[in-house]
Amino acid sequence: MKLLHPSLVILLILFTSSCAQLAMARSAFCDSKCKVRCSKASLQDRCLKFCGLCCETCRCVPSGTYGNKDECPCYRDKYTGVGKRRRPKCP
Repeated sequence: MKLLHPSLVILLILFTSSCAQLAMARSAFCDSKCKVRCSKASLQDRCLKFCGLCCETCRCVPSGTYGNKDECPCYRDKYTGVGKRRRPKCP
């Protein structure tokens, strides 16, 4: 009975850390597509962040470094906010 508690704590720690790694890991598909998409962006770190988020949700990234958003309607239709502050979320 005394071994059960420490073993349970260790299993919980291992499970939590593996879930965190999976959540932080991005797919190789999204990383490569976003790297191309953001290659000419002036703020590359911001572009890569939002492109990665959009790619994980939509599972696609338009080709090229700008435009071509009709290739991926989900990516194209993501917006932040409402009203006057509404802007495209995906670069």
